[in-house]
Amino acid sequence: MATWHYADANKQQFQIDESQLSSAVQQGVIAPNTPVWTSGMPNWAPAGQALGHLFPGGGGGGGSQPPSGPPPMNGSGFVSTGGGAPIQSHEVDYEIFGDDMQIVEVELDPGETVIAEAGAMNYVEQDIHFEAKMGDGSQPNEGMMGKLLAVGKRALTGESIFMTHFTHRGSGGKRRAAFAAPYPGKIMAINLKEIGGEITCQKDSFLCAAMGTQVTIAFNKRLGAGFFGGEGFILQRLKGDGMAFIHAGGTVVERELKGETLRVDTGCLVAFSPGISYDIQRAGNLKSMFFGGEGLFLATLSGHGKVWLQSLPFSRMADRILSHAPSAGGRSQGEGSVLGGIGRMLDGD
Repeated sequence: MATWHYADANKQQFQIDESQLSSAVQQGVIAPNTPVWTSGMPNWAPAGQALGHLFPGGGGGGGSQPPSGPPPMNGSGFVSTGGGAPIQSHEVDYEIFGDDMQIVEVELDPGETVIAEAGAMNYVEQDIHFEAKMGDGSQPNEGMMGKLLAVGKRALTGESIFMTHFTHRGSGGKRRAAFAAPYPGKIMAINLKEIGGEITCQKDSFLCAAMGTQVTIAFNKRLGAGFFGGEGFILQRLKGDGMAFIHAGGTVVERELKGETLRVDTGCLVAFSPGISYDIQRAGNLKSMFFGGEGLFLATLSGHGKVWLQSLPFSRMADRILSHAPSAGGRSQGEGSVLGGIGRMLDGD
């Protein structure tokens, strides 16, 4: 089934399956003058012209022309952002081990590279060489100013300005590099090519990805989401056409929205694909907001695409551990003996 791409008034591009076009037109997501494109079309065209059968009277677009600014999409479905053309992502195989404290083992052919956050490595086999570099290496022809800008954006997210590149420099055979989850939860393996070439996620969720993946940030343009959302104004954005691995706390739930709206606890949102609109709304009336226990605001997700949710954000888990730590004034649970408390007093704990 064909994949269609469309652009909004701000020239931001999204993609949906052909089977979802009729629903998108009925809901007003795609209007007659909305620029659309699919494989086989030489250029962008108004939806009323390219999809005239979906509009009353055949559409026609009212003579509107698609904007001249949107950059063309390449075969992998993502947009070239300037500063040197992005390289095609390396094709890596992988296997995920474990249940609650997982590791992902990435298999590399000679010459292949995987990039990872500093400190994420668990082990590497022979012939795997690693080096800390500024940036993700997705745009090898990028100038020094472009690299400084990229690492400056990473610094805004609280991440290290360096990323570690793991490369198989041997002459034969496959070699493996493994990366560990930073806290209990699940590692999500996402093929960026299958979801429109990019994904937006919480700023500390990226673990590793195939070389060619662009790791950058996305500023949230909505004030409500910026001030009251669990992730603030800054989110992380991964672009490319290969495998990327992100981490979430607890159990991960994947939901696909087809024009519906989903309200989520602000801390439980992990990632969402292109076509999803993210905003913040009040959690019901004043009584529900202050006494309902669900917080003052909820994240509202709507549109066409995929959403990934986590059951236990790391910040929430850390708060609960600290609140029950005896040294911090919490209660002891499960020790079942007065002698246990006396023992801690004698030990000075």
